[in-house]
Amino acid sequence: MPVGMSRLVALLARALLGVHAMMMFVAATLGPRKKAIGEEGVDILLTGTFHSGNWILSHLGPLSLSRGCRRVRVVTHFPIPPLDKVEVIVPGARLSRLLGDVPARLLTFIGVALRTRPHAVGGFHLLVNGLIASLVARAGGGRSIYFCVGGPAEVQGGGILSENRLFEKLGAPDPKVESILLRSVAEFDLVVTMGSGARAFFRERGVTGDVRVISGGIDADRFGAGSGPPAWDVVFVGRLAPIKQVDLLLRALAIVKRELPGVRAVIVGDGPQRKELETLAATLGLGDTVEFAGQRTDVSSILGRSRVFVLTSKTEGLSLALMEAMMAGLPAVVSDVGDLGDLVRDRENGYLVGVQSPDSFAERITAILKDRALYRKFAEAARSSMERHETRRVARQWDSVLASWRIGQGERCAE
Repeated sequence: MPVGMSRLVALLARALLGVHAMMMFVAATLGPRKKAIGEEGVDILLTGTFHSGNWILSHLGPLSLSRGCRRVRVVTHFPIPPLDKVEVIVPGARLSRLLGDVPARLLTFIGVALRTRPHAVGGFHLLVNGLIASLVARAGGGRSIYFCVGGPAEVQGGGILSENRLFEKLGAPDPKVESILLRSVAEFDLVVTMGSGARAFFRERGVTGDVRVISGGIDADRFGAGSGPPAWDVVFVGRLAPIKQVDLLLRALAIVKRELPGVRAVIVGDGPQRKELETLAATLGLGDTVEFAGQRTDVSSILGRSRVFVLTSKTEGLSLALMEAMMAGLPAVVSDVGDLGDLVRDRENGYLVGVQSPDSFAERITAILKDRALYRKFAEAARSSMERHETRRVARQWDSVLASWRIGQGERCAE
C-alpha cells in the first residue's frame, strides 16, 4: 500500500478510536448504574463474526451450562446449532441488504441491548465487536466483556494483524494506535483470554482489571479417539487465510512425501486463499496427496480418522481446532506462537516449531509418522492434557465469574 494511503488509514483509525473514547466518557457520565443481578441469574448479550459452529459452541456451551447464567442472546448471521439457554437473533434480511452484513448485525446488536438491558454485553474480537460492546454496556448499565479469541495480535501494532478491514491496512505497526487500543481494553469489566500468554501481555501493558483465562470447552464424548484405520496422516483445520500460512504446510508436505510417498493429508476449511492453495498443491505435485475438504460439519469424524494435526499459523490465540484434535488423541506439530504452548508441550505431546520453515515442519511430521512408539506416547499425552478443557470444567470457571458479579455488586447497582 502507498505510504500516503497508510498514513490516511492511521489518521482515520486514530480518529475513530478518539470518537469511541469520547462516547465512552459521555456514557460513563450520563449512563445508568450497573443493572443489579437477581437470583434468576445473568442475562448476557453477545455478538461476533463466526466461521465455525464448533468454534462458537465451544464458547457458548460452557457459558450456558454455568449455574449463574440465565440466558445468552447472540446477534449473528451465522447458523448456530440449538443450545439450551441460548437465543440466536438474526438481523433482518432487508436491513442486511441495505447496509451490509456487519453494519446490520451491529445495529441490531445495539437495538437489542437498548430494548432488553442485559446484565452483560460482550463481543468476540476487539475490532470492532468488542469496542461496540463496551460502549453499549456503558450506555445501558451493563457489564462489558471482551473475548480476546485472537490473542495479542488483536492489538499489537495497532491491530495490523487483526484481519479487520481498516486496521489491517495500517501498512506498518502503529504504536499510537496500539496504545489507544490497550486503553480501550482496560475499560472492560471482564477480559477473557484463551491462554496465559495473552493474559500476561495485557498485564504487562497496564491492563489491571479482571483478566481471566477461560478457553473454549470441548465435548470429550464427541471428540473421542478414533477406533478405525486412519484415512489421513496429516490434518489441518482452519480458515484458508494468509495468517494461517497453509502454503507453508503444503511445502512441508512436499518434503515429507519424498520420504513417505504414500502420505495423505486433508485440509478442512475454506477462505480467500483456497484457489491459490489448490493451485500451489498441484504445482508441488500434491494432487494425489492433499484433499481440500472445504467447510465441514463432521470435523470430529475427520479428526478421528487422522493421525497428526498440523498448524502453521503466523500468529494464534489458543486454537480451538488444536484443542479438538488433541482431545481426539492426535499428536500436534504447531508453530511456537501465541498461546499454543499452553496446549502443546514440546516432545511430550507433540512438537512446537520455533523456526517456521518447510524443513522444520517436515522433519517433525515425518518423525511422528515413522515412529510408532513416539506416536502412541504423544497421542496418549495429548488426550490426557485436554481434560481441563472439557466443557463442564470450563463451565465451572464461568460459575466463578458470574458469582463474583453478584457478590461484588453492592451499592453500585440499580434495582
